Order: sequence, then C-alpha cells, then structure tokens
Amino acid sequence: MSNSSLTRKLGFWSALAIAVGTTIGSGIFVSSGDVAKAAGMPSISILAWIIGGVIAIPQVMVLAELATAYPQNGSGYVYLNKAGWRPLAFLYGWATFWALDPPSISIMALAIVAYLASFFPFFVGIAGKLLGVAIILIITSIHYRSVKAGGSFQVIITAIKIIPFLIVIVLGLMYMNFNNFAYTPAAGATNSSLIGGVSATTWAYTGMAAICFMAGEFKNPGKVLPRALISSVLIVLGLYTLLAVCVTGLMPFDKLMGSSSAVSDAVKYIPGLSGMASSFVAVTAIIVILGSLSSCIMFQPRLEYAMAKDGLFFQRFAKVHPKFETPSFSIIAQVTLACILVFFSNLTELLGYFTLIQLVINILDFAAVYKCRKREDYKPIYRMPMWRVTTILAILGAGWLAWGTFTWAPVQGMIAAAIVIATGLPVYYYWEKKYGSKSSHDSSNIVT
Repeated sequence: MSNSSLTRKLGFWSALAIAVGTTIGSGIFVSSGDVAKAAGMPSISILAWIIGGVIAIPQVMVLAELATAYPQNGSGYVYLNKAGWRPLAFLYGWATFWALDPPSISIMALAIVAYLASFFPFFVGIAGKLLGVAIILIITSIHYRSVKAGGSFQVIITAIKIIPFLIVIVLGLMYMNFNNFAYTPAAGATNSSLIGGVSATTWAYTGMAAICFMAGEFKNPGKVLPRALISSVLIVLGLYTLLAVCVTGLMPFDKLMGSSSAVSDAVKYIPGLSGMASSFVAVTAIIVILGSLSSCIMFQPRLEYAMAKDGLFFQRFAKVHPKFETPSFSIIAQVTLACILVFFSNLTELLGYFTLIQLVINILDFAAVYKCRKREDYKPIYRMPMWRVTTILAILGAGWLAWGTFTWAPVQGMIAAAIVIATGLPVYYYWEKKYGSKSSHDSSNIVT
C-alpha cells in the first residue's frame, strides 16, 4: 500500500550531513581573503570567523524550537503560516521557487563544470552546459528514487568534502610561519574593522536551516533536529576558524588581503603541494560544490510540496511517488527549471537581487516564535534558553545580513521584491479562494 505523504526515514547523520553539506560551499575559497581585507589585521580576521559562527547559534536555536514544535516539511513557510502571516508564507515559497532555488542549482552545476574545464578544456560553451545538465540529472536520479539512499549519499559526499580542508589544516599547522600573525598595517592604511570582518563571514555560515525543510522526514525529530542544527554550527565554526588560522599562518597577511582565491594561494606555501595547488583546490572545489548541489536538490523541493499540500501551490507538487515515496513531481519540476536556466547567463547577479526578500522574510521567521508561542498547539520538544534574548539576537543577526545585501544593490533588491509581490499576491488570493486552508497540511502530511 502506497503512502500519499512523505514518511520519516532519515536519521541524525543524514540531518547533520545536509546541514553541514549545504553550509560549506564554494564561497569559503574566496571569503578568507575578503574577511582578511575587511578585518585589516590577522587577530581581528580570525576573531571575525569566530564571532560569525557564534552569531549563527541563536538562529539555529530558534529554528530548532520551531522545528520541534511543528516537525513538518516546509521550514519558514510552515512557521510563517502558523504565526498567522499566510500571505508572507506564500510569498516566501513563491520567490524561492521562481527566483532562488532552481537558479542556485544551475549556478552550482556550472561552477563544477568550470573547475572540470581546468582539467578537460573541451567542456566549454555548449559542451559545458550539457555537462552541467548531466550532473544535475545524475544527482537528481539518486534523490528521486529514494530519500534514504539520498541521505546516505549526502553523508558520504559531506564526509569526503571535509577531508581536503582537514589536509590543509593539518599541513598548515605544521608549516605555518608565526611571523605572519605579527602583521601590523602600514601608517595611513585603512583602519581594521571587526564589524566589517564579521559581516564578510555571514554568507559562509548560512545553510544549516536546510534540514528544517525536511523536518517531516526525520525520525525522532524532537531529538534529531536540535542536535543536528547546533552540531552543524559548531562543526562549521571549528572548521572555518582552523582554516582561517592556517591560511593566515601560511601566507603573508598583506598578500592574503589581496587574494581572490585565498585557499589556493595558501596551499602554494605548503612544501610538496606548491606545484599542484591549483589542481588540489580545483578537485576540492568540485567535491565541495557537488555536496552542496546534492543537498539543494534533496531539500529544496520539499517547500513546494508542503505548499501544495496546503493548497497554496500547483496541486501536482503534492504528488508522492507510490514506490519511491519522494515528492516526485516537485523534484522533476524544480530540476527541469534548473536545467533550462543552465543555458542562461548572469544568474548569479539575478540570484543576489532576489535574495533580499528572502532575507527579510527570514527575519520574520525568527519573529514568528513570538506568535507561535501563543498557540495552543505549540508544544516544542526543544526549548531554547532565554528565548526572548535568543530570538532578539537571531533577528539582529539576520537583519545585519539583510542590510548588507540591501546596501549592495538597493534599487535592484527593491525591484525584485516588487516583482515577487506583484506576481505572487494575485496567485495567492486565487489559490486561497479556490482551496482555502487545508487542514491536511497540519495533520496528514506527516507519517510516523
């Protein structure tokens, strides 16, 4: 007998792998130089990485409480809906599907192809785009056929993607030059900025919330989700901090501040790896981005599945494969759009413009805990310590990131937000009138 809903098949290690695998992406290869440049001094640069990770802790605590109160697929959509902000919940999913998730899959696939082209120059132009599509389809086939197999694959690829960083850390600790930490800015140079350094780390710490999109598919979510969320922050914080220490110790800080590929440049200072630094980092990048791509293909379709179950998205997105028990149509639709977008250009810029509205709604996600705590059905298994203070800290951290994104492209960000509202609200009111609020979303879409 087949289920019409997704079932709980994943455990702690899959949750941890998805959270860590989504967070550690290609940005770490360049962000070390950006953080160093913004910080201005070695000690402040390393401290910025530590504070950047600490800032993420209140955010995952808030999400852990919300996720254990409502262990359903959909993450922020569910929490905004429960808070009574149903139109905002819809706009969150609407913007995510059309402007964020499929483009991010396309960008990652093309990034993998770009690194592969350094070994196989044939993969440029149309050949590279076709390879990008093939990579997407291969990863999709794993997650389409089995959520359990997809979770196992994510555990393996996440473990593999951490190994190269551990190699750099171990060798970096062995061969670092401690004089690099004594760098002082020249007279008249730009003043050091801890705030600037921390701000430059914020994007590197986003991604842990990915498991909340699949909260309805984890066994014992009351224990698994908080452990995975908090553990992922600590793991990433430790990895980034050690990597920052090693990169700073390996190369002169003035060169680090001007580097656009800090990890690659730092590897050149390690005896035995200097001649193969570019190849080493290229292989590492391929594995790292592949893990992030796999994670996104796995968790992203669950948002539209949850919305469709609730009557606020195309109803076919609620389809569950009778044999594989995966959101089959939602996966296919999202990947199809991603494959089409592979053949377009300037997706990275587009993604940045539409990110602003998602960041603003993320702030409302954290604020939703105030409303949800007043509901009779709010019975989280995990409760964050000092919840008011923790929530305020989470909101401030998210607000900081949103403000930084707004100042990067204020006009474009506002236009993107206007497009989402103008296209989304008419569709929302149509579906709301046609289907209303389905009670099945609250009770029937979780099978224990």
